[in-house]
Amino acid sequence: MTQPGDPPTAMEVRGESLGIHFSRGRSWTSNSHLALEAAEFAAEEHPKVDLHRPMFKAYFDDLEDIGALDTVVRIGASAGLPEAELRAALSEGRYRQQVDEGIAWSQQIGVTAVPTFVLDERFAVVGAQELEFFESVMKKLGREPRVV
Repeated sequence: MTQPGDPPTAMEVRGESLGIHFSRGRSWTSNSHLALEAAEFAAEEHPKVDLHRPMFKAYFDDLEDIGALDTVVRIGASAGLPEAELRAALSEGRYRQQVDEGIAWSQQIGVTAVPTFVLDERFAVVGAQELEFFESVMKKLGREPRVV
């Protein structure tokens, strides 16, 4: 893990150019399973809530433990998810199997690094890439990139 004083990594440089900050000094890695379950909850129950950016910021910028229930619930609530519903879904493990199946599928197709983007269930892009790269891949697949 990078520490304060180490030279910036290529990922840090790319992130900074896009307004994304990666803090240094983490001495542990969170188990992201609860965060993934919260993302499934958001996608199914509250699809207009953007949970990914606040979760990313909490982990990489604020060095929070996104494997802790209270942390994930607080981040979800701050993003606009109903706190009690989210806590109940995570406590019950309502999306645990769905996340486990997604992880198993990823392992079956050979995903070994994060991030890996699977496009059209045929092509994998490993690592962070520039937007133009994804647009070119989508065009090769005969798909128009979505405007966001």
